[in-house]
Amino acid sequence: MNFDYTLYFERIFNLRANSASLRSEEGSPMARYRAGIRTEARIIDSTRELLGEVGLDGTTLKAICERAGVRAGSFYNLFESKEEVVLRVVGEAIAAVDPDPEGRHTDTVEDLVEAYIAFITGTSSLASIYVQIAVNGAITHGTLGKRVLRHHQRRLDRFSEAMQREDATLDDSEAARRAELLIATLNGLAFRLVLDPRFDFAGHARATLAARAIG
Repeated sequence: MNFDYTLYFERIFNLRANSASLRSEEGSPMARYRAGIRTEARIIDSTRELLGEVGLDGTTLKAICERAGVRAGSFYNLFESKEEVVLRVVGEAIAAVDPDPEGRHTDTVEDLVEAYIAFITGTSSLASIYVQIAVNGAITHGTLGKRVLRHHQRRLDRFSEAMQREDATLDDSEAARRAELLIATLNGLAFRLVLDPRFDFAGHARATLAARAIG
């Protein structure tokens, strides 16, 4: 049987070429981007798990990095602080109950209140953490305070627009005033729930909505 040297060297050449291609791909911008996405997902998942297991105080940067299997430097390449990734987790929970995720502007005030109730009662641990961050972190951490305020403004805009869809006679200023009062009431009820887990948040939130309709 004659040995086919041509086929042998072709296979060696192809093997080396494939190996070089893989090494090149590993160091490419796209590969680094994909690796960053995977790292970000592990950090977010680890943060979500820790928040459910040990709460906000136990969810330290060290614990997150250990659970995710990343170094602190890799964490800071993606997030500015522990609070930022916590807000990301909370934001995903809020988005999960959004009555108008595609932004079609079809949600009603009732839809928005029910979404708020779903977030507060359906993800009680995250809702409690969000209230803690909004009250404590926003006061002591300037950047975090701005993020919380931007989130509040987006919610205020959603409520104002929904109110104007229901009552075309409302001007922007009056709609914003009514929305601010309604959101302040809901936030106050959420804070009460944090202090007393037996508090009927959903019942009081719906009663507030009913009182607004009667008024």
